[in-house]
Amino acid sequence: MYDDSSGRIVAGLREWIAAAAPGARLPSSRELVTRYGASPVTVQKALRTLVAQGAVETRPGVGTFVRAVRVARPNDHGWQTAALGPRPQPAQQLSRAQHTVPNDVVALHSGYPDRELLPERLVRAAFTRVARTDAAVTRSPAAGTPELQAWFAGEVGGAAPVGVAPPAPSDVVVFPGSQSSLSITFRALVGAGRPLLVESPTYWGALLAAEQVGVQVVPVPSGPGGPDPEALARAFEQTGARAFYAQPHFANPTGGRWSPDLCDEVLQLARQHGAYVIEDDWAHDFGITEDVVPLASRDDAGHVVYLRSLTKSVSPAVRVAGLVARGPARDRILAGAQAESMYVSGMLQAVALDVVTQPAWRTHLRGLRQQLAGRRDLLLGALREHVPEARVEAVPQGGLNLWVRLPDTTDLDRLVRDCEAAGVIIAAGDEWFPAEPTGAYLRLNYSGPNPGAFPEGARVLGEMLARQARR
Repeated sequence: MYDDSSGRIVAGLREWIAAAAPGARLPSSRELVTRYGASPVTVQKALRTLVAQGAVETRPGVGTFVRAVRVARPNDHGWQTAALGPRPQPAQQLSRAQHTVPNDVVALHSGYPDRELLPERLVRAAFTRVARTDAAVTRSPAAGTPELQAWFAGEVGGAAPVGVAPPAPSDVVVFPGSQSSLSITFRALVGAGRPLLVESPTYWGALLAAEQVGVQVVPVPSGPGGPDPEALARAFEQTGARAFYAQPHFANPTGGRWSPDLCDEVLQLARQHGAYVIEDDWAHDFGITEDVVPLASRDDAGHVVYLRSLTKSVSPAVRVAGLVARGPARDRILAGAQAESMYVSGMLQAVALDVVTQPAWRTHLRGLRQQLAGRRDLLLGALREHVPEARVEAVPQGGLNLWVRLPDTTDLDRLVRDCEAAGVIIAAGDEWFPAEPTGAYLRLNYSGPNPGAFPEGARVLGEMLARQARR
C-alpha cells in the first residue's frame, strides 16, 4: 500500500511524466486512487499541485495531460515583405482626437462628447425595446430601414422653402457611421486621381477618406465665416473639380458657420460648374445659439449630397448615419455601400430611430444647448485668464470645439508634449489642414469629461506657452 499523502503521489507522477511524451494522457483519477490507495480528494490535490507547477494541464471532460514544452522564439514575419511590396506613401495617422487617455488627465482633445451629454436613459431603453423585436434577428434592406430613411428625409425636407421639393425616403442611404460614407461618396462621385475641393482647415477624417480613395485634395481658404467664394470659384475653374466637401454649420475644427448669402453663392457655383456639394452636417444636434438649416434643403436638383451622423449625438455605440442624394448619384453611392458593407445592422437603425422619435429627445436637445453653452463659456473664460496670448477668432454658435490661434513662434509639437507631461491633453491644429498650416492652432474640445478641470487645463497650457517664450 502506498503512502496516501498528496506529496507521495506528486513525486510518483513526476517520475511517470519524465518518461512520458508531451501530450500523453495521465491515468484517470479512478486509476490513481487504486494505484496509490489514496482517497479521490488526495488525488485531486496532487493533480492541482502538478497543474500549478506547470507539469500537466487539464482538459475538462477529457482528462489530464503531460504539458507540452513551449519554446519562446521570435516571430518571423519576414515573408510579408515580398507579399506586401514597397511601402505606399505615408497615410494620415489616426487623429489625436481619437486617442484614449487615462481618467486622471485634463482631456481637451477629444472628438466625442462626454457621456453625461448623451441621452443615456433613452438609449438604454431603446436597446431593451428593440431587443424584443424582429430587428434583433433579421437583415435590413441595403439602403436602410424604410422608417429611418423617412426620418432622415423628413429632417431635410422639413426645412425646405416654398418651391423646393423635399427629398423622398428613397433618396436616403443609411451607413454605419459617417466615415465609411465619406470614403464611398468620394469614390463614387470623384474617383481616384481626380480633384476634390475642400475647406482649409477641414475635418481630418475627410482628408483621411480622400487619401484612402486616392482623391486629389484641393484646399480652399476658409475661416469662421466659411470659404472665400472668389477662391472657391477660381478653384472650380482651374481644376475642373466636380465636387466640394464642406461643413456649412459649426465646422470641425473652426466652428465656422455660413451665412444664408454664402449658402446661396456656393449653391450657385455648384450649379454653374455642374458640381456636387458634399454637405457634412455632423453637428446638426449641437446648436447652442443657432439652429441648423441644411444647405440640402435649398436644393432639389441633386447638387447637394447631404450627410448627417447620429453617432456623436445619440451614442458612440450607435454608429448610424444617413446620406441624402438624388438621381444617379444616389444609385452609385448605394452600389458602393453594398459592395463594402452590404447593409447596416437593423437593430442599430431601430435603436437610433427609437431614440430620435421619442418626445424626450427634444427635451434632451434643449438641455444639451445649455450644457454646451456653459462648457464653452467656461473654457473661453479660462483661456482669457490663463492664456492671454491665445486668440479665438469667433465664438462658435454650436459644435463642440474652440479653434484657438497661438503666437506664430509657438513650437506646437513641444507644447503638446509638455502639456501631456503635466497631465493636460491637447490637439495641435496641423492635422486639420490639407496643405501647410497658416498658423499655430489648437483645437480644444469643450464637450469632454470633467469641465470643472478646464481652468486647470488652461493654466497648464498658459504656463507651458510662457515657458517657451522664456527660452
